[in-house]
Amino acid sequence: MKKFLLTLFVAGFGFIANAQPPEGEAKPGEWYGDKVTTEGAVNLTDVVAKLNGGAEFPEVKIQAKIVEVCPKKGCWLKLELANGETAMVKMKDYGFFLPLAAKGKTVIIDGKVELKTTSVAELKHYAEDAKKSKEEIDAITQPVKEVKVLAKGIVVVK
Repeated sequence: MKKFLLTLFVAGFGFIANAQPPEGEAKPGEWYGDKVTTEGAVNLTDVVAKLNGGAEFPEVKIQAKIVEVCPKKGCWLKLELANGETAMVKMKDYGFFLPLAAKGKTVIIDGKVELKTTSVAELKHYAEDAKKSKEEIDAITQPVKEVKVLAKGIVVVK
């Protein structure tokens, strides 16, 4: 019985430890996921303008500023758009995370960019991850069409 409880305790502690964003300062040159170079990167606002015009970007390198990092695990980001809105970034295959220190940094992301509708359930999940109040979460009642990025790799540039 003691071995079982010890095993359960170690497994539980390991699970809790994994539910934290990675440590780090997100310094320029640090990369996460697939290694990314800076050559050929375009501004996210330019890509969004083309998306609104009907273009598709199954593969693109974008440059943008991070305005929010998932405080729970570092598993999603929000990028600044020119009109005060944000673009949501998720990591491909949930394969890497960013430290909280990445907030405010300018990054280049290699991945896919598209306009998609985010469900109410998913929006509420993100709000819970971001530690929003119950009132803010309950106020989410409509799906939202937004810019979504599926990142294969991210490099901090400043």
